[in-house]
Amino acid sequence: MRELNIEKETERVVQFIKNKVTGSGFTKAIIGLSGGIDSALSAALAVKALGKENVIGVMMPYKSSNPDSLEHALILAKGLDIPFFIIDITPMVDAYLTNYASDANTLRMGNYMARTRMCVLFDLSAKYRALVVGTSNKSEIYSGYCTQFGDSACAFEPLAHLFKHEVYKMSKLLNIPSQILEKKPSADLWEGQTDEEELGIGYDLLDEILYQILDKKKSDEEMLSSSISKEKLDLVKKKIQQSEFKRHLPDMLD
Repeated sequence: MRELNIEKETERVVQFIKNKVTGSGFTKAIIGLSGGIDSALSAALAVKALGKENVIGVMMPYKSSNPDSLEHALILAKGLDIPFFIIDITPMVDAYLTNYASDANTLRMGNYMARTRMCVLFDLSAKYRALVVGTSNKSEIYSGYCTQFGDSACAFEPLAHLFKHEVYKMSKLLNIPSQILEKKPSADLWEGQTDEEELGIGYDLLDEILYQILDKKKSDEEMLSSSISKEKLDLVKKKIQQSEFKRHLPDMLD
């Protein structure tokens, strides 16, 4: 894997956030706090860039969300000393699911929750004139592990160039609470969900394969000659290919 100077990279990201917000004529940023590591790091970086008084956190639990998610998000927000809101999305989501999508499976339900959260977040961004900060990392973006116009919707992505393991390194540097650092990553869209189980691969191996493909431009033969199995290589390549549309603006005819 690549070796980043995490201290220098942190300062580079902080400057990036500052430039994006102030360069767009804003002073504030707003971010959805899930209780997970990615949103925690994005919030901590935004505080370093803009000051705690200029970063707004929003927690948006659903009735089936793990109570730990809200608890951990609150620990983070209070630790950063930022203003925050708690908005229960259950009535909004259930109004649609009950009346129009009673046949929805967990994937559809999860996607609808993610998009509902972004509706709330962008409405508050207009109210408080605050840019929406993204929370997706490189591992998620290239494996397609995000909801289009849901958690991938934002004004800018400060973590998009960082692999998941680098998110952890930077989070440790910024003293993200241990409760967040030590738990299994989860989108918390349904009970018992974990990222790695849903992806079908652990983040360490996913990061390694993505690094070999995207950064080192290695051939299949080169990767298979190492400890990477054909099964996992094919899995990651398929995820990259099938999620390509998520990484581009909508195509338009000339």
